Amino acid sequence: DRDVTGVQTCALRSTGLNVSVAGLGCGGSSRLGLTAGHSVAHCVGIIRQAVDLGVNLIDTAKVYGTEPVVGAALKSIARDSVIVSTKQKVAQGADFRSAADVVAGLDESLKIMGTDYVDIFFLHTVLPNAYEHVRSQIVPALLREKEKGKFRFLCITEMPPKDARHEMLQHANKDACWDVIMLAFHMLGQNARQKVFPATRARNIGTMIIFAVRSLFSTPGRLQQDIKVLAGEGKLPSWLAEKAQPLDFLLCEGGAQSIIEAAYRYARHEPGTNVVLFGTGNPAHVEPNIAAILKPPFPRADIQKLAELFGHLEGVGLDEPNLGANRA
Repeated sequence: DRDVTGVQTCALRSTGLNVSVAGLGCGGSSRLGLTAGHSVAHCVGIIRQAVDLGVNLIDTAKVYGTEPVVGAALKSIARDSVIVSTKQKVAQGADFRSAADVVAGLDESLKIMGTDYVDIFFLHTVLPNAYEHVRSQIVPALLREKEKGKFRFLCITEMPPKDARHEMLQHANKDACWDVIMLAFHMLGQNARQKVFPATRARNIGTMIIFAVRSLFSTPGRLQQDIKVLAGEGKLPSWLAEKAQPLDFLLCEGGAQSIIEAAYRYARHEPGTNVVLFGTGNPAHVEPNIAAILKPPFPRADIQKLAELFGHLEGVGLDEPNLGANRA
């Protein structure tokens, strides 16, 4: 079950794009290895490795600093064989960026990556108070750029650490301009099941999942520590905090081999999920991460148990990337 060269694909909803269910994220804590000081060649190697294993979605952003790496990788990859997404922020501190600034940023990204277009262009980490500005000022300008062929699909991402209830996406899901949304969903952060996925499924909007793993599940001891804090606050039962491995029921024979695998599998098989993004700066982790996303769903009883234990939580595990880490 380690042969992952046949990565499953799915239709990214109304876009019609046939995307791998495992997408390579070029941000997070690792940024393909840039965070740890690795060379561009090392980072390009990670992209090539993922593509060789069947991944066809590469997700980057201006703020990640990995657009040059993606551009370097594209020199040796047939452009029409991969789906590239990038992002531009809509705010500079407390100030909203103008439509002209965002368009200029898009042009710069295309130049950096050496491509005439990106398949998916995201407005990045949009907070609820910025949404009306985005919708009324930036979207019309970007749709004109879309007509010029600079990108194929207009999309939007939330800012999970500051919008744990998905308030911005609840507004965005009412508008017809968005083809794909990017959102946080994980085993201890399940509220998108009620607040986001019903609308995306009904309106045929594509989804990319972030925060499926992050530090909560990849940093040794972090899960147990957070559960103890939550139990102390009365948000989780005390017996759960006493367990050395709170999610041991997922790690039984025939289950997941690690918490990281469990986290990827859980996010992948949620109804409404299209793509789960993974990232790493370590070549040894590329294949296991993909393999985890390709594993089958957990039994219904396990999913129900996770919902009963953690379904009420909000804002857990949504911390900003730890730029000193490079695991998942």
